[in-house]
This record gives sequence, C-alpha cells and structure tokens, in this order.
Amino acid sequence: MNSTIESSAEASAVKPQHATEDTAAHRAMALLAQLRVVTTAQLHQMLSPNARSVTSKVLSGLLADKLINFSVLPRAHRARLWFLTPRGAQVATLWPELRGRSVVPPGNATEARLRAPHTLAGIRAHLTFLEDAGARGDEYGPLDWVPEVAHRLPDTGGEDRLIADAVMHYTASSPRRLQFRAFVEIDRATMSSERLASKLISYARFHDYTPQPVGRRRGLVGDQAAMLAWQRFYPRFPRILFILTGASPRTLQQRTEDLRAMTVEHPLVATLAARVPLGAAVLEDLEAQGPSAPVWTPLSGPAERRSWMDL
Repeated sequence: MNSTIESSAEASAVKPQHATEDTAAHRAMALLAQLRVVTTAQLHQMLSPNARSVTSKVLSGLLADKLINFSVLPRAHRARLWFLTPRGAQVATLWPELRGRSVVPPGNATEARLRAPHTLAGIRAHLTFLEDAGARGDEYGPLDWVPEVAHRLPDTGGEDRLIADAVMHYTASSPRRLQFRAFVEIDRATMSSERLASKLISYARFHDYTPQPVGRRRGLVGDQAAMLAWQRFYPRFPRILFILTGASPRTLQQRTEDLRAMTVEHPLVATLAARVPLGAAVLEDLEAQGPSAPVWTPLSGPAERRSWMDL
C-alpha cells in the first residue's frame, strides 16, 4: 500500500519535459529564410538525405499552411524551386538562428526563378563543403553558409559597399581543431574577367578600412572607433575563395590566371595576398573530388593546387 502511494507521489513530482530539438519543418523554413530559394533535391540533401519522404511531407505541410510556395524550373526537369511566402518570412524573422539577418523572400514566382541561377550555383558549392565536412567529421551545418553579406567600404573610389556572395563558417576537427571563415565569390562567367578580378580590390580596401568617427581627427588609435572595420565582425580576416563555373575549362583557367595577375599588379591586392589566403577552384571539381582535395589554385605564390585549408 505504502509503496503504491510513494510511486504515485514520485510520478506526480516529475515535471513534463518539453522537446528542445528543432522540427524538420522549422529547419526547412530556416534554410529557406537564409538561402532564399532552394530546389527540392537540395533541401533533401540538407534536411533528410536518407529519407526523402520526410522532406516531401514537410514541404507539403508548409505549403498547405501557406508558409512557403514554389516555382517550376523549366530547364531542370520541371524541378520545384521553394521559397518563403511573406507570411512565412514573418514567422521566421525573429528565430534565434536568423537574428541579425534580414529575411527577404522573393516577391513572387517570377522573381524566384530570376534569382535561381546564381543562388543555386552557390548552394551547389555549399553542399560540397557540407558533404566533405560529414566525411571528415568536421563541424559545418546547413546554416553555416550565409549568403549576400554586406560590409561598408571607404567613401572614396565610387563603391561604398562590399557584398560577398557568401560568408562560410567552418570548424575542422583534425589533425587539430581550427576555425575557418571564408568570403566566397561565385563566378558563372556572366561578367568580364577584369570585373571579376577587380573584386579583389574591393576586398583589399575593406581589409585596410578604418572607419573614422564624425568630427574626430585621424590617428587616434587609442579610440575604440579606430579599429579596422573587419575586426568588428571577425577575429581574423576571412580567406577569400572564388568558385568558378559556367564556361569551358580553358576559359575558367584563363579567369583564374587573371585573378592571379591582379594579386601581382595591384599594390593593395598584393598587400592583401601577403596576409590573407586567396584561392580559386572550379565548381565541378569540388563536386567530383570535394573541397578538401587539391583542387584550389592559390592566387599568389606558386600555382600548385592544394586544399582550401592549405592556401
């Protein structure tokens, strides 16, 4: 009798435990909020690579609740391209993993399709790092690729902002634990090679940019505001990775050589290259061999290919 009473008392004293893990629906919406537009196949790889039915069920539920919508890519076997609706963006915008990042979904299906080629090329690159990290036992998740990161530049020279196609946060676990950050530029050969190489000048300007408070003279290095602009965001300046696709191997090689020439010919870029690892690789090589394979050409010094971590 007493043991029955004690068991009942113990059971009533146990407080219910609430689930703390994110649901698949939550993860799907967070990915769409951050990456903007994603195909069904890419969502499968990031959400449930071993259970495609899970992703399909999640997308169907979110679509029914009008939190997401899709467009159809006519040249990709009628693949669906998913994006948040305004209602979905409103739901996701205050989530902790998205704090400080603007959630701006495409306005409609047409805008989503127009955004797709460049964005999807970036996600293809992201997935190569994701797969490689899994095989290596490193820490790199679906949300560690942050697209369209903007930073202010000095007010001279005409351009006032540097917009990286993505910033990548990666932690290697062996042979010792190291944290890597990288600015990533996706090149689909849609701009001139000279314009591509000139992006290095923008990065060099950002590397040396010290914002000056209004009304103060330059040279007050003891002032908090005198720190370099990038030091407000990163413990060390991220390496810069160019990922090329969309042209013949010969053309992509020439574009890589133009990037290397810029590091020699421009004094600001030469200074940057002496302090920051710079490299270029072909997207299809990353997909075939993985980003930790020797597929990256350094943009300064010997042109022998190596891993992106060894640039």
